[in-house]
Amino acid sequence: MKRAELLESLPRHGVYDLAVVGGGATGLGVALDAALRGFSVVLLESHDFAGGTSSRSTKLLHGGVRYLAQGNLALVREALAERATVLRIAPHLAQPLPFVMPSYRWWQTPFYGLGLKLYDLLAGGAGLGRTEFLNREQALQALPGVNPRGLRGGVKYWDGQFDDARLALALARSAEAAGARVLNYAEVTAVRQLAGGASPLSSLDVSDRRGGGSFQLQARCVVNATGVWVDALRDHTQPAATQGAPSRMVSPSQGVHVVVDRDFMPGGHALLVPRTRDGRVLFAVPWLGKLVLGTTDTPRRDLPREPDAFAEELEFILSEASQALSRPVRREDIRSLWVGLRPLVAAPAAAEGGTKVLSREHTIVVDGNGLVTVTGGKWTTYRAMAEDVLERCFASQLLPRRPGGQSASHVLLGAAATASPTTPLHAAPGLHLYGSEGPQVAGCPGQATVLGAGLTEAMVRYAARFEHAQTVEDVLARRWRVLFLDAAEAARLAPAVAAILAEELGADPELASFQALCTRYLPASARVG
Repeated sequence: MKRAELLESLPRHGVYDLAVVGGGATGLGVALDAALRGFSVVLLESHDFAGGTSSRSTKLLHGGVRYLAQGNLALVREALAERATVLRIAPHLAQPLPFVMPSYRWWQTPFYGLGLKLYDLLAGGAGLGRTEFLNREQALQALPGVNPRGLRGGVKYWDGQFDDARLALALARSAEAAGARVLNYAEVTAVRQLAGGASPLSSLDVSDRRGGGSFQLQARCVVNATGVWVDALRDHTQPAATQGAPSRMVSPSQGVHVVVDRDFMPGGHALLVPRTRDGRVLFAVPWLGKLVLGTTDTPRRDLPREPDAFAEELEFILSEASQALSRPVRREDIRSLWVGLRPLVAAPAAAEGGTKVLSREHTIVVDGNGLVTVTGGKWTTYRAMAEDVLERCFASQLLPRRPGGQSASHVLLGAAATASPTTPLHAAPGLHLYGSEGPQVAGCPGQATVLGAGLTEAMVRYAARFEHAQTVEDVLARRWRVLFLDAAEAARLAPAVAAILAEELGADPELASFQALCTRYLPASARVG
C-alpha cells in the first residue's frame, strides 16, 4: 500500500486494539507479536524505522559476557536463548561469529576460558560452537592484525552478529504482512484518555512529518516504546502519565563506534579486549566489509537525534584499538564515526557509579491513564521484551488475553526456507542481505546500474516501493548501510540516490539535510564536543 493510501485508511479503520508508538526494536517486536495473535495493530514512528538507537548498536547478538562477569546468570541465559531464536528466524541478517580474547599474561587464558566455558554451559543446546584455548600461533592466525608483542595465546568463543537496521525493517514488514499498519514519519504529539464507554479508550494526535497534515486515531491500548524518549511522551499525555509515578524512567548513555578499513584486521574473527584501562571492554568486529571499533558508555543529560562523540570517547577508542592492533589507528583512518543513545533504566545507583551500574534489563510501567511504557533491554532480547509487554497489557486488562509464542517460530520476511545464507555478514554488502527477496530486488529497473558500494539503482527503487524509504538518509543509512561504513562514499552517492527517489516518490528526498548529516560522520569535520 502506498503511503498516501495508508495515511487515508488509518483514521477510517475505527478503533485499533493496540497502538504502538516507536519504530525501534522494541516497538516493532510488540507490533509483530500482537499482529500474530490476531489483534488490530497500528505502529507510528516519528522518524524512520530504527532511526535512533536501534540502528546504532555494536551489531552483536550476544548473551552478555560482561553480565556473566557480574554474575547475572539469568539475564545471560535468557539472552543466549533469544540469540538462537533471532539466528533461526532471520538467517540472512543474523549469523554466528567467532570471537577471540587475546592473552598477554599467563593467567588470562585459563581465567577467561573457564568463564566462557560457563557461557557455553548456559547456552546449552542453543550454543553456536565450543570455547577453545588457543596458543600463540593459533591466536595470530585467527586475528591477523592483532598486536603480537607479548601475545601468549587466546580464547575463542562464539556469539552472533547482525544488521540491526535491516532486521528492524524485516520486523516492520513482517508485522505489516501479519496485518499491522506501520507508518514512519508519523509523530504522536499527544495521547488522551477518552471519558465514558464500557472500556478504556485512548485518542492519539498524529502529525505527518512528510506530508504536513495531521490526523487522529483511537486505540484500546497504547504502548510507549520510544526508547530514550519515553519520558517525553509520558510528559505529553493527559492527564499527566507521571502523576504518582517516578519522574524519569531513563538515564541515557551514549556509545561511540569508529569504523575503519578491514585491512587493520582482515580475518573472519572478532576481537574482544575484556578489560581496558578503565575497566570497560573493547570490540573490533568485522562487519559488511569494514571493521567496527567500540564502544563507550558515557552518561549524558540531553537527547539529541544525532549525538556527537565527546573528545575523550574518541581518544579512548583510538588509544585502546592502537594497543590491541599491530598498527596504530589514527583519526585520518576513520571512515565513519557514529553514536547511539542507550535507554538505560534509571536507578538510584546512577549518581554513584555512572552508567556501567545501570540496568540493561527492560522495565514496564502502566500509568494511571493506561499508557504502557517499556524501556531498557537490548536488541538480542527484543522478542522476549515484546512478550512481556503484551503480558502486562493482559494483566492490566487493557487487552483480552490471547495465546502467544508465534513470534519464536515465525520467520521474518526474506528468511524463507529456500534462502540459504552462503555469504557471511562480515563480507562486503550485496544482494544476499535481501535473502529470499533477492530476485524481486533484481527485478526492479536498474539492476545493471551500480551506483557504488554495492548499491544498484534497482535497490534504491525497491527501497522506495517496498521498504518504506522516504529520504536519501533512509536509503544510505538504513536500507543500505553506506553512511555507517564510509561517510565520504555516502555523500558521493547521495545525488544519484536523490534523483531516483524523487522520480519514485514525487516528493523531496531531503538531499541537503543528508549531505549535512554526512559531515557529522566524517572525522575531518571534528564532530566531537
